[in-house]
Amino acid sequence: MTRLKQWLGPLWPFFCFLLLNLVLLGFSRLALALWQAERVTGANGWGPVLLQGLRVDLSTLCWLFGVPAVLTLLLAGKHGPGRAWLWLMRVWLTAGTGLLLLLELATPAFINTYDLRPNRLFIEYLIYPKEVFGMLLQGHLPALVLVSLLVPAALWAGWRWSGRLCQHLAMPAWYWRPVLVLLVLALGLLGGRSTLGHRGLNPALVAFSTDPLVNGLVLNSAYSVGFAAKQLGKEENAASLYGRMEQSELLNTLRRAQGRPDSDYLSAELPSLTRNTASYRGKPKNLVIILEESLGARFVGTLGGLPLTPEFDKLARKGWLFEQLYATGTRSVRGIEAVVTGFTPTPARAVVKLDKSQTGFFTLAQLLNQRGYHTRFIYGGESHFDNMASFFLGNGFEHIVDQRDFEAPAFEGAWGVSDEDLLVRAHQEFEQLHRQGKPFFSLVFSSSNHDPFEFPDGRIELYEQPKQTRNNAAKYADYALGRFFELARQSDYWQDTLFLVVADHDSRTYGPELVPVAHFRVPALLLGEGIAPRRDERLVSQIDLPPTLLSLIGIDSDNPMLGRDLTQFSPNRALMQFDKNFALLRDDHMVVLQPEREPLGFQYDVARQQLTSAPVDAELAQQAQAYALWGSLAYQQGLYRLPAGPFLAGRDGAGVR
Repeated sequence: MTRLKQWLGPLWPFFCFLLLNLVLLGFSRLALALWQAERVTGANGWGPVLLQGLRVDLSTLCWLFGVPAVLTLLLAGKHGPGRAWLWLMRVWLTAGTGLLLLLELATPAFINTYDLRPNRLFIEYLIYPKEVFGMLLQGHLPALVLVSLLVPAALWAGWRWSGRLCQHLAMPAWYWRPVLVLLVLALGLLGGRSTLGHRGLNPALVAFSTDPLVNGLVLNSAYSVGFAAKQLGKEENAASLYGRMEQSELLNTLRRAQGRPDSDYLSAELPSLTRNTASYRGKPKNLVIILEESLGARFVGTLGGLPLTPEFDKLARKGWLFEQLYATGTRSVRGIEAVVTGFTPTPARAVVKLDKSQTGFFTLAQLLNQRGYHTRFIYGGESHFDNMASFFLGNGFEHIVDQRDFEAPAFEGAWGVSDEDLLVRAHQEFEQLHRQGKPFFSLVFSSSNHDPFEFPDGRIELYEQPKQTRNNAAKYADYALGRFFELARQSDYWQDTLFLVVADHDSRTYGPELVPVAHFRVPALLLGEGIAPRRDERLVSQIDLPPTLLSLIGIDSDNPMLGRDLTQFSPNRALMQFDKNFALLRDDHMVVLQPEREPLGFQYDVARQQLTSAPVDAELAQQAQAYALWGSLAYQQGLYRLPAGPFLAGRDGAGVR
């Protein structure tokens, strides 16, 4: 060992920390794989997870330690500046190891919530410390304590060990240093790229299974987060993941998939702009969308889920219930994107958070505001979260009510005031607007049914113990919803208002499938004067709701939405984005697009909610690619907006400026 230390010289600490971190990452991967042993075995994944995982770990450590290793060869020495660099090198080695440990310790809780290793979402949450710390403190205290104890201890031990490793280092002669620098650079680049191909190591290169979690276990969490950070800007172009398609072919494919005549399309400049005539021909109604946080169909009794929603189940007998409606994604901003803008999902962040969509991007609020509606967003938390306030105020919402506007709320948790406080305030807002004679559109976004699942005592009979669980929070959210509709039915605004109750996404989307379809199924219920009770078994998507709402409140419009008015059409398809995978489900056939891979085909059994492999339907695959690419194209080129010219339809269908 002494001879090896002398031979490696100033690289000796890097060699030791490299071995230490290989053990750390390998042990973490093995522990996670044992935890998920059933899924790893089902994917025949033990060999790929462990062997390819070692490859990813070596690549990660080459990138992490390669640059300081080169600088050490150039700068380290026994003189003053050389000793200063050795101190900085110790900081780098210690901090880098601490970061790797921190991310691995955070991984089980992240998997338990999102069924994936830490990814882009992990990065996005870092800018909201108040909400995140509150969630961790209330819902993940053991993990927080473990991290708080182990990471500082590891930093202390790493610092002391690095000091011992740096004692009596043999320094190479100055004329050998350029040679060693070139050698380390070559080895570092080769190890970091982990291939001689034109494209370096990436998650697609080591993916081998149709189970996204098992593919994620091949990675380590530092690599997963680092790759996500690197791709944040690039992912806005879906063509880099799913293959390119000529724009003319893309648009023609979309139009065939939409099944609309060419005469419906109004503009070459805005190729998805269509003329839409409302089914309801009376006085235009108010519109209220209640977006329920994390309420998947599996929590809704009337949809075959757990008996947690007695109030929703009663309401469902009085309204238009969609039994097979599927969310477009797994994040709240994705649900907002679909329900408020009708925009199709992409592998990039939802448009709520993207730069080019902060103004001039089509929303229901923008359209209805131009028709004289007062538009309002009502939220129990802080509206800056996920950039909601900026997006809404820039795209048609006139006013925001959020946590700062609630005086003496009955209950406050990590994510804001309780759903009771929220919905009582919403009722008061609607009464005031109605008294003022203002037609209104309001988006009301709940938050109680969110980890760490905090809600006031004494409201519901708990479904299970302890109190703060997903199931109990879902039952409380239902209780608050029932109280709101008791108030609304007795109000003057009831007869003039259409209500939509819809979930943004399921509480936890997981499973061994490339896209776990069953966990994309969410409740959607239309209520209001004149809405006949109905259970709708058609396959529909969240993006079909906005055009349907416009039709039911009596608003003719020229708009760019690809969703279909469900009062007049039966699209029988759903679009779903799950991390980097995009799915198009039509009837019982599904195609899944993966990054840099051929499409896969599946058969979906709705009754059993099961996917089985099937031959790829070529036409459906082409449509899936067109839908997947459309969002990126429309965002990049500014195609998803209302025209400034005469295309905006008036109440009678005639164009107005």
